[in-house]
Amino acid sequence: MRVWLITIGEPVPTDGHDERLLRTGILARLLSQNGHEVVWWCSSFDHTRKKQRAVHEVSTTISDGYRLMMLRSRGYRRNISLARLLDHREHATRFAELAPREPIPDVILCSMPTIDLSRAAVKYAVSRKIPVVLDIRDLWPEIFVDLAPRWARGLARLILTPLFRDLRWACSHATALTSMTPQILQWGLGYANRSRSELDREFPFGYEERRPTDAELREANEFWKEHGIAVDSKQFFVVFFGTIGRQFDLDTVIDAARRLDGGSRAFHFILCGAGDRLDYYKKAAAGLSNVSFPGWVGSSEICALMRIAHLGLAPYHNTKDFCASIPNKPIEYLSAGLPVLSPLTGVLHDLLLSNGCGVFYSEGDVNSLVDALELSYDDPAHLKIMANNAINLFQERFTAEIVYSNMKKYLEEVSNSVT
Repeated sequence: MRVWLITIGEPVPTDGHDERLLRTGILARLLSQNGHEVVWWCSSFDHTRKKQRAVHEVSTTISDGYRLMMLRSRGYRRNISLARLLDHREHATRFAELAPREPIPDVILCSMPTIDLSRAAVKYAVSRKIPVVLDIRDLWPEIFVDLAPRWARGLARLILTPLFRDLRWACSHATALTSMTPQILQWGLGYANRSRSELDREFPFGYEERRPTDAELREANEFWKEHGIAVDSKQFFVVFFGTIGRQFDLDTVIDAARRLDGGSRAFHFILCGAGDRLDYYKKAAAGLSNVSFPGWVGSSEICALMRIAHLGLAPYHNTKDFCASIPNKPIEYLSAGLPVLSPLTGVLHDLLLSNGCGVFYSEGDVNSLVDALELSYDDPAHLKIMANNAINLFQERFTAEIVYSNMKKYLEEVSNSVT
C-alpha cells in the first residue's frame, strides 16, 4: 500500500547518523522495509535545534519507495509564540497545495498536533474517500488555555476558538483516532463527539535500542570524560535528556543539587539538551560542582551515559496532558534499565509504581526530592531490583519492534477496512 505519514516535529533521517528517530521515523522505516511505499510529510524547520533544514520545499529519497516531502515554513524561536502558530498555518497551506500533485495514498496517518495540518490532511482524505487516522499526541489547544493565568483563561479560550473548531472538525471526520493511552484517546473521542469504534486504538511510544559500535562507545566515553564524567566514577549519576523548556520543573532539581553539593553523598546531575530555558538554568546552577549542562548529545553519547547512570530524571509539570500520557523520555530510560525519578502523577506514576521501577517526589518540593535521592543512594540493592524491573517492563511493552509492528498491521487493517 501507499502510506502518507504527516508529522513535523520529529527528527528525520537526513538530520545525521547519530540522530535518534522517534515514532514516525521508526514506523516509516518499518513500513518501507515491509514493501510499502511511504511518503513522510515533514518540515524544513528542525523543531529541536530551531534551525532550517532547507531553504525551500524538497523531496528526498531515503530508500527505494521511501521519501521525505519537506514542507517549507518560517520557523520560530519560542515554543509558545504567535510565530509558531503562523509556522503551523504555513505547513497546512503548503500541504493543501502540494498534496493533490502526489499519487493518491491508500491510507494517511497524521499526528495531532498540529491542528492545522490535521484539518488539512482530513479534508484532503475526505474529498478523495481515503482512510485517515489522527494520532493524538498532545492536548492542543487546551494546554494553551491551561498555561494562561486563571483570570485570563476565558479570554484565551475565546482567542483560540478557531483551533478548537478545527480540532472538532478534524476528529469528527477522521476515519479513526489513535493515541498513547486510553485517557488521551478518550479526550480525542470527546472532540469527535462519538463513542469508541473498533478502529480506535492505543499505541504507546516505542523506543528503539541502539547499540553503539566499540569505536562509537570509546568516542562517547571520551566525550563524557572531557565533560568531567568518567565511566569508572563513584558518583551517583542522575541524568536528563530533552528540550530544556517550560514543560519541565528543573528549578526544584537545581535547588536539590545545591542542597546536596559538597555533601557526603556524591551526586552528579547531568542535564542534556537545548532549549529556550537553557541559559536561565545555567545561571541558576552557577557555582554548583554537581550539575553539568553538556548541551545536545547524540545517540552514542546517550547510550554511553545511560550505562553508568543510576536514575533517569523526568521532571514534568503535573499538567493535564502529561498526567494523561506516558511521555517518550521515561521509556528511553526504561530501555537502559534506569528507574525513573519523577513528580508526575497520573498514568506514568501508576505504570512505574505497579511495575516497581519509579522513584517519586512532590513537584516543587525540594525536601521531597532530596529525601527520594538520598533513599535511592543509600539502598543500592533496591535500586538494582528497580533497574531489573525497568528492563522487564520495557521489553514487555515498549520495544520499537513490538509497538511499530502492531502499528504497521493496524494501518494495513485500516486501509483494507474502507472501500
